Amino acid sequence: MFYTFPHTLTADESEDAPAEIELTLSAGVIHQVDVLFQDGCDHEIFVQIYLADLQLWPSNRGESLRGNATVVSFREFYTVVSGNSILTARFWSTLGSSWKEVIIQIGLLPKVVLQPLSFEELLSAATGVE
Repeated sequence: MFYTFPHTLTADESEDAPAEIELTLSAGVIHQVDVLFQDGCDHEIFVQIYLADLQLWPSNRGESLRGNATVVSFREFYTVVSGNSILTARFWSTLGSSWKEVIIQIGLLPKVVLQPLSFEELLSAATGVE
């Protein structure tokens, strides 16, 4: 499954008052994250993605994803469980005008698809010991 979350920034969304958008997912494993920055973002639109108060991406706390006419794309293996599957994206900008849409896309699959065997099953298959 791929989820898409677009957001167009406004003049009100600064670092002191960022927009916070809920990214509601189903349970599973996040295997792909894409953040699409349109031409004209000029590295002045900032994005952070959180689970509760934990900044997930980018991994270095306090930093943000940004770009211009680019897609920041990476593979991941992050498990999201039922009842705790809402991420929050924080957006802000230092642009003075010409607000651009940023799109977050998240790929999510059931764990059994991405990791069909448990560690114990893999070990048993490799050693022949059950």
